[in-house]
Amino acid sequence: MILALVNLAGGIYFFATPEGKFAIAAMIGAMMAMQIIFAKYGFVRLLGLGHILFWAPFLAWSAWRLQDWGNLPNDFRVWLAVVSTLNSVSLFIDIMDVWRFAKGEREEM
Repeated sequence: MILALVNLAGGIYFFATPEGKFAIAAMIGAMMAMQIIFAKYGFVRLLGLGHILFWAPFLAWSAWRLQDWGNLPNDFRVWLAVVSTLNSVSLFIDIMDVWRFAKGEREEM
């Protein structure tokens, strides 16, 4: 819930920026992918693939933008740093889950 809140709230608040739009688009894309996976396989570890496909590009973009730390408005850079950190932790977990699914752990969680 915290992850969704930070991505969505920041995406709405900073919608005038490419990053705000990217955050919203990544959330929508991930939700659609996860819905398709859920419909076919149920509540399994493969659901993490939705985050990997859509949040990894957003995270790469955010990391690139954070290189310009000193020139970003304070509230924007704080959100970008927080959302990047949270998404990184989530992506690590998702990568491990998809790996475990690929290795045979296909039962519902």
